[in-house]
Order: sequence, then C-alpha cells, then structure tokens
Amino acid sequence: MQEVTKVGPHDPRRLTAVEFQNLARVPAAVEWFANLDNPRTRRAYQNDLEDFCSFVGLASADEFRVVTRSHVLAWRADLEKRGLARATIRRKLAALTSLFDHLLENNAVAGGNPVHGVKRPKIESNEGKTPALGDHQAKDLLEAPDETTLKGLRDRAILAVLLYHGLRREEAALLQVSDIQERRGIQHLKIYGKGGKIRYLPLHPVAAGRIHLYLERSGHHADDKKVPMFRPLRGRSTGAGVSANGIYTVVEAYAKKAGIQVAGLGVHGLRATAATNALEHEADIAKVQAWLGHANISTTKIYDRRQNRPEDSPTYKVKY
Repeated sequence: MQEVTKVGPHDPRRLTAVEFQNLARVPAAVEWFANLDNPRTRRAYQNDLEDFCSFVGLASADEFRVVTRSHVLAWRADLEKRGLARATIRRKLAALTSLFDHLLENNAVAGGNPVHGVKRPKIESNEGKTPALGDHQAKDLLEAPDETTLKGLRDRAILAVLLYHGLRREEAALLQVSDIQERRGIQHLKIYGKGGKIRYLPLHPVAAGRIHLYLERSGHHADDKKVPMFRPLRGRSTGAGVSANGIYTVVEAYAKKAGIQVAGLGVHGLRATAATNALEHEADIAKVQAWLGHANISTTKIYDRRQNRPEDSPTYKVKY
C-alpha cells in the first residue's frame, strides 16, 4: 500500500497543500450540488434550495444541521399559500430530501432526514400529464419536413428518433453517429440519459431508414463516426451538434407546419406520445420504464392512459 501511495521527491504534486486543505473543508451540501449532472436539474434544484434557505433564513451550507421537520412543514405550507402547482411543491420537497440524504451519508447532519414524514401533495389524475399526439397527428408530423432538402432529411430523422424512441431532447442532441451500434445482430442507439446512465434502444426501422438517407446526403461522418449525428446547417461550423433548444425548435416549427395545435406540446410531448403509443399496443410497463430511462415506475405510469381511452367509454355501449 505504501508503494502505491508514496510520492517521490521529484513527482509533481497536482494539488498544493492549500488546495488540499480547502477541498477537505468543502461542505457536504456543496459536494451534493456539484454531483448533479443534468444542467436543467441543477438549475431547478438550485432555485428550490435557495427558496428554502431564504424562507428559513439559512446563511451557509453548515447551517443545515439545525433544520427540523417543523421548518420543512412551515415551508410546505408557505408554498401552498403562494399557490404553487402541486407538482412543483413535490419537486421542491424531493430536492430537499435528496440533499439531506446526502448530508446524512456524509455525517454532516444527525438525527434523520427532516423531510421524511412530510406529506407530498397528491397529484390529480390529470395534473402533470404532458400532452400526447394522436396517431394521425404523429404521422402528419413525421411527414411535415421536405424530403428533397438536406435540412428536411435531417429533420425527418430527428422527428423519427424522437417519436419512435421516446428520447428527451438532451438525449437526442447528444447522439453521435458512432452511437448507432450493433448488438446481437440488431442496430441499437446508445443513449446517454440522466445521471450519466447509458441505455441501448433497438433502432426502429423507420428511424434507421431516415437516418441513413440523411447521413448519405450529409456525408459529414465519412472520416470520423465520433461526430454529432445531427449538425446545424446554418452559420459557421464549430463541430458541435444541434443543441437541445435546437431540437425543440425543430419540433415546434413542424408542428406548426402540420397544423397541430396542442398546447404545451414540445419535445416532451413526443416522448409522451411514444410512451402512450407503446403502452396502448400492449408493451410491458416495466420495459417501457427502462426504455424511457425512468428511475421510478410511478413516472412511467403518468403516460399510461389506457384507463381513459374515449373509445372504451361506456358511452359507446349505450343503445336504445
């Protein structure tokens, strides 16, 4: 062990003594925040914790040890008084729960997690459900881009990747050509999901065909497959792919072109469409959970609308 860890007299030290001591004193709360990989989650959780600290009056990360369940209950009551959505309150409490779990693991606080036992507001059956497209609307959206132009071919491929695989917009933006990989003789997409988790999804034949046509016309992967799958077509090339916001713009533009008027559609609406369609065609919900990259199956159940299909309503059983 000593042979592995000792530092020779001429070995360059990567951290100075001062840097080493400073890092040793980093509060556990700061460590927890630094480990949040997804930038959107980081921003949301930062706002949530700033809200809590402002309400309670915490001035530093070290003061979390004085927080009790009464403080959390008072905060929850204040959030409700301010008229925040139930889903928003649940997320804020989840952020605080995650932080205190980390603090407990690192012995930065004692006495248990003060958020445990604080009831989360129930979400009504129709709250928090992202709108999903009907089959005819999804088909119209898939056919909206012009297949005679490079931009149209790229955007047809983007829409197919989203609608046939249920990806988040960040996941679609991160795709590289090299992420098309063969596994057991079947082409798969290698997806970099939340929290750095990787999953492999069989590539749908329609999406595969569209990607092939786009890459054949683009040719930007000829010398190196470790390049973004979807590249911007305007402005000076930087080698970066279409951004997550760019993916959103693609969806928004073609939904408008196809005459699809669904409030709050966005990329997540296509994810909901894919999940709903898969479930309605008898896909196993546990497999849909893994397919979407959900950590908890309760999130997947939000997309299970089979109990509310209009065509199954008793209305259509009434006969006179």
